[in-house]
Amino acid sequence: MVTEDFKRILVTAALPYANGPVHIGHMAGVYLPADIYVRYQRARKRDVKFVCGSDEHGVPITIRAMKEGISPQQVVDKYHTLIKESFEQMQISFDIYSRTSNQVHHQTAAAFFTTLYDKGLFEEKETEQFYDEKAKTFLADRYITGTCPVCANPNAYGDQCERCGSSLSPEQLIDPKSTLSDAIPVRRKTKHWYFPLQHYEPFLKQWILEGHKDWKNNVYGQCKSWLDNGLQPRAMTRDSNWGVSVPLPQAAGKVLYVWFDAPIGYISATKELTDKWADYWCSKDTKLVHFIGKDNIVFHCIIFPAMLKAHGDFILPDNVPANEFLNIEGEKVSTSRNWAVWVHEYLKDFPGCEDVLRYVLCANAPETKDNDFTWKDFQDRNNSELVSIFGNFVNRAMVLMHKLCNGKVPPLHAGILDDQDRTMMSEFEHCKNRVEELLEQYKFRDALFEIIDLARKGNRYLQEKEPWKKASAAAGQPISPENQQSIDNCLHICLQLTANLAILIHPFLPGTSRKILHMLKVVDKMLDWENAGKSKLLSVGYSLRAPELLFRKMEDAEIQQQIEKLKNNMIHPQDMAASGQPAPETQAPAPMVTKATIQFDDFAKLDLRVATITAAEKVEKADKLLKLEVDLGFEKRIIVSGIALHFQPADIVGKQVVVVANLAPRKMRGIESNGMILMAEDQAGRLHFVSPGTIIDAGSTVN
Repeated sequence: MVTEDFKRILVTAALPYANGPVHIGHMAGVYLPADIYVRYQRARKRDVKFVCGSDEHGVPITIRAMKEGISPQQVVDKYHTLIKESFEQMQISFDIYSRTSNQVHHQTAAAFFTTLYDKGLFEEKETEQFYDEKAKTFLADRYITGTCPVCANPNAYGDQCERCGSSLSPEQLIDPKSTLSDAIPVRRKTKHWYFPLQHYEPFLKQWILEGHKDWKNNVYGQCKSWLDNGLQPRAMTRDSNWGVSVPLPQAAGKVLYVWFDAPIGYISATKELTDKWADYWCSKDTKLVHFIGKDNIVFHCIIFPAMLKAHGDFILPDNVPANEFLNIEGEKVSTSRNWAVWVHEYLKDFPGCEDVLRYVLCANAPETKDNDFTWKDFQDRNNSELVSIFGNFVNRAMVLMHKLCNGKVPPLHAGILDDQDRTMMSEFEHCKNRVEELLEQYKFRDALFEIIDLARKGNRYLQEKEPWKKASAAAGQPISPENQQSIDNCLHICLQLTANLAILIHPFLPGTSRKILHMLKVVDKMLDWENAGKSKLLSVGYSLRAPELLFRKMEDAEIQQQIEKLKNNMIHPQDMAASGQPAPETQAPAPMVTKATIQFDDFAKLDLRVATITAAEKVEKADKLLKLEVDLGFEKRIIVSGIALHFQPADIVGKQVVVVANLAPRKMRGIESNGMILMAEDQAGRLHFVSPGTIIDAGSTVN
């Protein structure tokens, strides 16, 4: 359902684990897109709440506490504070940032478990698990090391050998020992309460596979894979003294499983936020949206909805727009190896540049596939997009207004408006509508591109109008009335565009938006979304403040320093094993998501032909489109292709490509396109032609 169908919106962001700081992968995957969405909804004056908090329970926290000789509470206090401060400095605008160690959470989670227990939904099972008698704790496989039975590596882990890559179990290790105390682990029986997920398969299949085909492909595909493979009972309790105690008299020394406990944190945080929390969790006219990373899809789309369904009092999520992972300099983020860009360290190294990181992480967001963050790309995007396009336009408009219009908003002379003027003003509303459409679809990267593209069009408009030349033509004499009117119109439109940019960019770069408001001497009220797209936001004759640069250039030396810092701080796997540290957590790759299966007859309908590009040119007023003339051997055709951001026209003439030759004609920007060029997109989002390996005759079929 569209947002207008709901009375209120509840947005949750995955609870970060209070076992370390947050890195840019967390920010790009979860918290930044959630914040953009919430800021946009607030600008629409919708009733929206944004909740999050620290996830403070689980075995890794107790392990870290033992190693550091401090209490688990001291561990979570330290990292909760650091994480919260990082979010605040990055301007992530939670309505509440809570924590699962709070009493209200313990009460809420225990009451949730009790409701399911009283309904007789849990299955009690007794199993054997490895136990460290010295540390007095049950051990996860990663906290057991020994000699690999395959390659004799003396530092293999209980689930995998880092040297030979073999998958292992603790029973296979030779001379196994606990990484906590060097004690030999023993098997000990323990009883736990299992939630029967298999009973909820029919509900989940109908709710997800039939009712939510609109979800992102990665989310829908992973859910389908889990459901196709069949669900199994899952233990919802653990042996520990740290966490939410299982509210049963026969469960001493047991706590709720962290993935039972953590998502209930969304409910308890909302309880802390407002007395009307039930309106947001129990009313069907509330839209619930979970922002998460792809490693949490199963918990938010399978386990937590089944829990909510079993409880019976709560709504289910309308959407779970999970993102993929952000890699760093070509390698997967590893917190245990310290291969990460930590947000709190970035904020120290680049003071005042919070919006630059927000911009780069959104522009390169892993929305549909894993993407790669590199410091060189960070520098290029800042210098060529923020500085040279967005910041450059705003600065030029403000400087010229002060120089040619006495520092005031000039009048608009309607009688001499030309096509360029009218086209530029029409772009305000077009951009606003496009951004709105994309944000409602959770396509934040594309929405940001539209805004930067509007600034790019403003630069081009200003360059073509050249108001400074009309002023210099006077050569020391007063500017003629005709020239002054032309200057007025150009700069009036540019200033109204600047005001529009402040509104549109606010969900993405709130600090930058407020800098523009300061220069324009307008209040925050102008940021209401209803003002976007309008061409009369600034009053004629209104004096504006002096221009200030919105962004600074990033220099090669400071970028190189970050690259060296990243490499120098990395911990190598062999060093981890030698020091007895547990192996880094690994995530099973999400199943590849493909489109629906087709029959051979469907494929046979396609007429794929090799063609040679004989001419190429940019389509006027369409930055993404190229008009191509292709030779199919038996005829020449015009094809309009959205590849202008990736290729220069002169560079692709003579290139052989594969064309869908029997695609129905379609008009694009007034040009009839007869066919489609096949392209491949790599992990960085770059396009590549699908071409034959050698030069062959144009018109040859592709089977």
